[in-house]
Formats: sequence, structure tokens, C-alpha cells
Amino acid sequence: MASRAEPLDVGGRRDWRDVARDAADLALLGILATLAAAPLLTAAAAAGTASAAVHDWTRTGGWPSARTTLRRFGRAVLPGVPVSLLALAVLGLLAADLAALAAGRVPGGAPVLAVIGLVAAALAGYAGLVVVEAGRNGGGRWRVAARSSVRACLDAPARWAALTGVTAVAGLLAILVTPVVVPILAGYTLAALHAVANRMPVRIGVGSREPAVARPELP
Repeated sequence: MASRAEPLDVGGRRDWRDVARDAADLALLGILATLAAAPLLTAAAAAGTASAAVHDWTRTGGWPSARTTLRRFGRAVLPGVPVSLLALAVLGLLAADLAALAAGRVPGGAPVLAVIGLVAAALAGYAGLVVVEAGRNGGGRWRVAARSSVRACLDAPARWAALTGVTAVAGLLAILVTPVVVPILAGYTLAALHAVANRMPVRIGVGSREPAVARPELP
């Protein structure tokens, strides 16, 4: 990854080369995060570490070093195992319910299917904010991230809806695009989640807030 996006003029304006560099960096981040999450039990650690990298990028314009990233991932693996198991269980349950309703094996039909779909989308939006919060905490502290995300969603329902929209669009694209492109999409989705979340003050830890600073241009 490029260490830092450098402005090309005194005014600090960025041109297409900077945007292309950022796009390539985010694509590489998504691929690396997907590879790190392949064992499934490391999925939370991979997501948190990638989110921490995007957080650094949005705050400073530079990516963390490989040593920092590996250290974050190593620290996050064991604490992230329960989170990975919980996420997999919730995904499996929702997928089974949706499949059963779509096939007509469970009564309720289209209305219940629509309700469960909306609930799943809202949960995905909340989960997206949890991942952002975890990145702001250095890639871990999932309980703190989960609690502060609940407060943030209740304080700003419109932002929750926006995060839900980001995850819904990303899910739709993941179904439509070639499977080999899905890891690249993961990096862009993570950047989009941070861009939306950075437009509101989000609690970091207990009793503290971090001012929202959004990167002006995202690919």
C-alpha cells in the first residue's frame, strides 16, 4: 500500500492519480482482509484490523506499517473468536429463515419475508458501525464497540439508515459481481462505512467522544 497520499500542488488538491492510488490500496486491503478471514474464526480479527487501517487512513491520509497491522491482528485473534462465532451463528440463522420463507416451508409468505429482510438489513447496518468502532479502538474491544454503536444508532437513526443502505448495496453487489471481485468490494465497503460513520460523533470507550473527521474524497 502507498504510505501516504501526497498532494500535487501547494493547495493540497488531489488529482486522478491520488484517487487511483487510494482505490488500489483499498482493493488490496480488501483482498488481504478476506485472506486473513478465510479460517472463519479469524474473521472478526481481520475485520477489526482492516477497519483500524482505514481509520488511520481517514484520519491521517497514511496507512499503518506492516508491523503495526500484524501486531494489531495478533492481539485481536483470540478476543475475536467469540465475535466470529456469534456473527456466523446470526448469519446462519437469518439465512436459514429467509431460505425457508422463500421456499414456502414456513408460513407467513412475502410479508414475513420482507420483515425479516428489513431486520437483517438493520442488523447489518449496526454490525457495520460496530466494525468501524472496533477500528477506532485499534481493531478490538468488541464489547465497547457494540455498546457505543447501540448508543450511536439510537442517537442518529438517519446515520444508522445510511449505514444500512451501505451494507445492503454491498450485499447486492456481492451477489451480482463475479466472486473473485468480492474481496475487492470488501475494502471499498469498509471505506464507505467509515465515510458515513465519520459524519457523526461516535463514542469511543466509556464517557469519551472522538470528533468526526471525514476524508474529503473516497473512491
